[in-house]
Amino acid sequence: MKGQAIPDSNHVARYCKATSVDNGQIQATAFMMRESDQYLSVNWLEELHRPDRESEIREVRHLYARKFKSVGAAARIAVLNVGVLRAKVANESADGRQLRITHEPENGDPSHAGIYEIPRDDELVAELIAQVVSESHPARA
Repeated sequence: MKGQAIPDSNHVARYCKATSVDNGQIQATAFMMRESDQYLSVNWLEELHRPDRESEIREVRHLYARKFKSVGAAARIAVLNVGVLRAKVANESADGRQLRITHEPENGDPSHAGIYEIPRDDELVAELIAQVVSESHPARA
């Protein structure tokens, strides 16, 4: 349901362009907000209703292939636990920032979600998010 808070026990995946990856390592720039963004786009993995992580990642790759003009060979998928992410930013950001992570389904992408309350040009919050990436997968098979 649109606007539904994603439970802390769940996971989201973020497409990280090749320019945000250095030697396979996802950089904080992958989590910086663009001026035109209202939220940081992610995919709610549990909403895909797949039996395991491998099949969730495979489905996210299919979504990216349909959504983006091209998926770079060096691009990565960052997987984040919602609760760990929220706690890290709340505990270590200067203002105790409380991130909201909600379901934002789009036509053709029922798992689309958003991370709200990320200040634009806030490198610290982006760095904190990068520190809690629990898994990294190639964005294309």
